Amino acid sequence: MPSDPSSGGPTAGAAAPERPAVDDAFLSALLDTPQDHEERPRGFVAVGDGSDADFRYLTGIAGVDRPSAFVRLVNERVVCPPVGAADIAARQFDGRVATARSGEPPGQRAAAVLKEASDRRPDGADVVLTPATIPHDAALYLERAGYELRSTAAVREARATKTGGEISAIGAVQDAAVAAVRRGASVLAAASAADDELRWEGGALTAERLRRAVDAELVRQGVQPGGRTVVTAGPSAQPEVPGGGRSDADAAVRVAEPVRIDVAPHGPHGYHGALSRTFVVDSDGGWERRAYVAVESALDAALGEIAPGVTISEVRREADAEVTAFGFDPGGEGTGPGDAVHGVGLTPRERPRSGGETVEPGSVVAVTPRVSDPDYGSVALGGLVAVREDGIDRLGEATWSFSPRPAE
Repeated sequence: MPSDPSSGGPTAGAAAPERPAVDDAFLSALLDTPQDHEERPRGFVAVGDGSDADFRYLTGIAGVDRPSAFVRLVNERVVCPPVGAADIAARQFDGRVATARSGEPPGQRAAAVLKEASDRRPDGADVVLTPATIPHDAALYLERAGYELRSTAAVREARATKTGGEISAIGAVQDAAVAAVRRGASVLAAASAADDELRWEGGALTAERLRRAVDAELVRQGVQPGGRTVVTAGPSAQPEVPGGGRSDADAAVRVAEPVRIDVAPHGPHGYHGALSRTFVVDSDGGWERRAYVAVESALDAALGEIAPGVTISEVRREADAEVTAFGFDPGGEGTGPGDAVHGVGLTPRERPRSGGETVEPGSVVAVTPRVSDPDYGSVALGGLVAVREDGIDRLGEATWSFSPRPAE
């Protein structure tokens, strides 16, 4: 049976988990707290659409490409969807769906909801909390209605740690990522060699053909590649270019060169996974083997460093030290962890991300050390961990293999 088109993906493979319940108690606490010794704020307002991660976190609404307003009052959650989107909002949102004046701009409708609440409960200051990213026109409507806007990063900060439901949603996507990369490995294992080039199902096995096989498995598992699957093979690899390593994306993968597969799919509720593996068919034990051992050691060291209160910089330094110990330059282009230690959630890269930010219980962190060389290629290993008070849980497959394995 096809899924609700607003869900973000087809129903294939394993059944999708339920959407994680929204937990915005942090907003209740903000609204119950006086600001600068004044009376407590009237409410919190955010304006966005289904592509806005903060808005989706607050409302659960996806599949609506026009802006809606979300209003959080002390004891009520209200969303004001655009014309034609009320039914989708009613299915996905767990608060009140306000349909009055649906043709008006979302900022104006948010002001009306605040006014209605003020009439019912006149105590409170005419202060409204908003994200710093609130659209300019929405801010103007609120200010013209007499409200003083004050910026808060509370939503972005709340998203940095995940609930158990969110971790389960991410874990389900990660399981699909594992299955897809496993499919890529089985294609490599099934390929035959002819003049040092790999052939598969009657034709040359290229990075692009391999990427398509991986993406097809992601879709079969019920998640979406999102255009973020990258397969690189051999020298002059360009890891940021989907589908290609060499400048000729149709060139056959060669025996004994590293084939790197990176996936970052998203599931039906918008949560992402992140997985990187590198395989070599019939390695001769040269550069690629040494690079593989280096990133394997770097990954173990980085994961061993992760604990509540540890900064992203500290995790990266552990990976850097291992890369250096194996004779690679962690500052070289494409070498070392770089931006490969970061949070994952409703976006592929989110807090904790910058060097000084710390991981906390509930953080979901991607760690992907890598080594690249223009003469040999690119090698990477990585995955996701969920941080607990007393340790970490690896999400998805916790093992890997240098040589590709056939399908079981």
